[in-house]
Amino acid sequence: MKNNLRQVFTVAIGGAAGDGAKEATINFGRLVARHGFEFYLSVDYPSLIKGGHNFARVSFCAQKLYSDFTSLDALIALNAETVEKHKNEMKKNAVVFLDAVEAPPGVIAVPASIWAKEAKAPPIMRASALLGAMAYYFNLDIDKLNAVFVEIFGSKAQPNILLAAKGYEFMVKNKVIKQSLPKYAAKGKKYYDGNEAFAEGLVAAGLKNYFAYPMTPSSTILHYLAKKAKDYKLKVIQPENEIAVINMALGSAYAGVRTAVASSCGGFALMLEALAMAGMEEMPIVAADSARASSSTGVPTRTGQGDLDFVRHMPGEFPRLVIAPGDVEESFLLGAEAMNLAWQYQIPAVVLLDKQISESVSTAELPSDKIKIMPAKPARSGRDYKRYAFTAGGVSPLAYPGDKDTVVKVASYEHDENGYINDDPATVKRMYEKRFAKMAGLIREMKKRQSIKIWGDKTAKNVIVFFGSTKGAALEAIKLVKKPIRAVQALWLEPFDDIAFLKAVKGAKKIVCVENDFTGQFQKLIRQKTGLEIKRHIRRYDSLPFDPEELAKQLNKIF
Repeated sequence: MKNNLRQVFTVAIGGAAGDGAKEATINFGRLVARHGFEFYLSVDYPSLIKGGHNFARVSFCAQKLYSDFTSLDALIALNAETVEKHKNEMKKNAVVFLDAVEAPPGVIAVPASIWAKEAKAPPIMRASALLGAMAYYFNLDIDKLNAVFVEIFGSKAQPNILLAAKGYEFMVKNKVIKQSLPKYAAKGKKYYDGNEAFAEGLVAAGLKNYFAYPMTPSSTILHYLAKKAKDYKLKVIQPENEIAVINMALGSAYAGVRTAVASSCGGFALMLEALAMAGMEEMPIVAADSARASSSTGVPTRTGQGDLDFVRHMPGEFPRLVIAPGDVEESFLLGAEAMNLAWQYQIPAVVLLDKQISESVSTAELPSDKIKIMPAKPARSGRDYKRYAFTAGGVSPLAYPGDKDTVVKVASYEHDENGYINDDPATVKRMYEKRFAKMAGLIREMKKRQSIKIWGDKTAKNVIVFFGSTKGAALEAIKLVKKPIRAVQALWLEPFDDIAFLKAVKGAKKIVCVENDFTGQFQKLIRQKTGLEIKRHIRRYDSLPFDPEELAKQLNKIF
């Protein structure tokens, strides 16, 4: 596909559960990254223990990519169902490889299962033969593919290497025409998914304890940190449920340890009572909500942005931070930002992710050099210590249990400076004012950062606004729209930078709000915070992320 002088290629690999479609696609991503290409990879799978159609899709290009595309240049089908399901996504000259001895017209049969059986390899390894065929088709170095197998499988990589060679030689023998790729960087690229990047950001800002109960699509934060626990000197614990998760985490933070939790939708809902307690106790905690589609258990393996109102309106009145990254790099930076600000202002900080952010993989450089561990306000320990001492900015000096001669008392009830329960109206009023005095400092922090970003043509009169993972499709779509577009992204959602946002959209003739929900929660947030009534919107709520080409078609109709 020609995309503003860029050449973008998209490959999908699909099959049944257990066929290894996701793993094979990630290996193809690793291959193009070793050649210096940028890539963006998404995964799709049903909420089933067994069966169903699983596939992953990767778009790659010599330049930066913010999203993958639905239209396919190539398809690897690990079963016949995959060909049928994706036949309408194929470009005019697309190629289809099917694991079969014979195939329908226009489909290349590659007998990968037979080769795997001959090699006495597990059936899942047949995908390696098809990757070898794909390496030939895209004129990619088979030695680099072999290096990917060695990286992943180590000394057990030989069957994969053998099968990849068979697939490559099969293509040579059948004289399949190769694709002509654009020039690419000589240096290989690094890649992460959003959950990995978020976890790395937490660690960069001093994370020591992580508590979580598995719930898609937040689960891989737990898996990743558990794998890294020894190297990073972390304690990673899976309690029996989400209520235990948040209460153990608050105990950890009370003891002075930087702590985070994560869940999705229903699991996050179980944490609300304790998060409200964190607001009253002024307990620093980072909580990630990786949203998925619909309500309740909904569509648990697909994406959506319907949790925006939910996380902004946690029960009770207390200062809170809600921020939403739009890509891998921002997941890293905002994970670190949330941890530092939670401890500087002694508040709950929520990072709003979603399935598209959490599980999609892209090439990225994580700017670790930009992260410093910002300390909490230190306290002089001793008998006169007051956990909730009144200060001009509302942030009390922070001591920890075990400090010499120091009582550190916290309470979920309203309390006095010492932490003792007190419902005297004058005390209640003053404590309210103390907690909310922190907002002035938090807003100053917001003003120092890019809480609002502007992309595309900054002088364009046609404007789109968005937050979170919609960023990827939006930034790719504006390259396909006929007229110049100004794209405005909000990263801070609570507090919200109304002044910066209004400045970012100033002079617009048409504004369109793009979001992955039904009720227009971001559109309503803008009206609430700025008074600006945005009358045009594009919403997707079928559990799938926006496709850049389809989004561009809709924008062309409006602009």
